[in-house]
Amino acid sequence: MSAERYLNHPTFGLLYRVCPAGEAQEVYATLYAQRMFFRVSHHARGANFESMPLLDARYLAEQNLLKERRNRSVDLPLWQKLFEQTFI
Repeated sequence: MSAERYLNHPTFGLLYRVCPAGEAQEVYATLYAQRMFFRVSHHARGANFESMPLLDARYLAEQNLLKERRNRSVDLPLWQKLFEQTFI
């Protein structure tokens, strides 16, 4: 599995995936400004974009890292690198 995934936002352009955020939801950030975060819900008719604060996005990314550590996932280094690039 690759941690890299991108979406095109109608106003803010290219977004990259930061982490999963529950069932059929993921957290994305703007590729160029990197301080705008969105919770994206995937539906049969498309995607719904909801803006969210930096601290909420960071919390969800930290929870994802904890889950990956607990599961001893082989993707943990990918998620760790993505977290560091985004939040540190």
